[in-house]
Amino acid sequence: MSIRTRLALWYAGIMFVSLLAMGALSYHAFAPEPRAPRQSVGDASNPDDTDESDLGEIFPIIFWCGMPACLLALGGGWWMMRRALAPVAALTQAAQRINEHNLAERLPRTGNGDEFDRLTEVFNAMTERLNQSFARIREFTLHASHELKTPLTIMHGELETGLQDRTLTDEQRAQLESELDEVQRLAKIVDGLTLLTKADAGQIKLARESVRLDELVREACTDAQSLARPHEIQVSVTACEQLTVAGDRHRLRQLLLNLTDNAIKYNERKGTVTLRLGRAGEAAEVAIANTGPGIPADTLPRVFDPFFRADASHSQTVEGCGLGLSIARWIVTAHRGTIQLTSEPNRLTTATVRLPLAP
Repeated sequence: MSIRTRLALWYAGIMFVSLLAMGALSYHAFAPEPRAPRQSVGDASNPDDTDESDLGEIFPIIFWCGMPACLLALGGGWWMMRRALAPVAALTQAAQRINEHNLAERLPRTGNGDEFDRLTEVFNAMTERLNQSFARIREFTLHASHELKTPLTIMHGELETGLQDRTLTDEQRAQLESELDEVQRLAKIVDGLTLLTKADAGQIKLARESVRLDELVREACTDAQSLARPHEIQVSVTACEQLTVAGDRHRLRQLLLNLTDNAIKYNERKGTVTLRLGRAGEAAEVAIANTGPGIPADTLPRVFDPFFRADASHSQTVEGCGLGLSIARWIVTAHRGTIQLTSEPNRLTTATVRLPLAP
């Protein structure tokens, strides 16, 4: 129940009680005094008739004067409360539009210095502090990722050089290869963090060109078949309608590769991965489905969070940095599309992407 409704009900209750009190006081003030009975035998008049006549005149006066006054006061009170609480409704609507991407926006102030105006000022100051905190976090992440790239590049080069030494034993070579894999994994994490941080800060500009999405789907299928061959996973395209979207070809290809790579990693041996491209209204719909353990329903809303793994025990054996789906969501959002993940445990998991068609 809203504050306005509660105040209106309280106000109506007070007016009703006031009306009853007014009626009781009016009756007490205007009620006729009891009269002594007449002694004359021939007088046939009854004093009770006079009392009832007087009371009959009082109650219509109370009703026809008190009820309009009560209704007028109630309507005026409702209008007054609606006008007084209008800034609260405006403040609520403006606050609902605030998120991590538009913290720089400010809520409108009335400027009259009342409680609501001061509340708006406090809220604007709070969003300003949050905006500064987010900016410092983004700046720190960018600087940290930039500083990490140089030592990782050096380590990567030294390990590759060390692997070319023909005098290494098998045990030493295996150890260097393991270290090289970890360095490459760290480099992917740093690149992913840099990409997401720049995207969050609006520093990445996407190209806007006509892209044949069916060509990208077939290319992604070919690349996925190479990745899936060691695991004996079958990758196929069930439908591929010729569709064109407006966007960045490189980022859209990265989107499909991330999704197919995830479909292969989180799959069962000798499983299947299917890609389907079709038209859905005014959008192109890409669906990538895979067999495997699936994702529990309670963790589905969090699968796009950075570094989130639905199955920690299974994730220990899966290579990756946990940023693939986060990057995929950013690419889809940047192209004004939608992405959704549905899963039936131990049966099928499907990632569905919808992108607006090119005019």
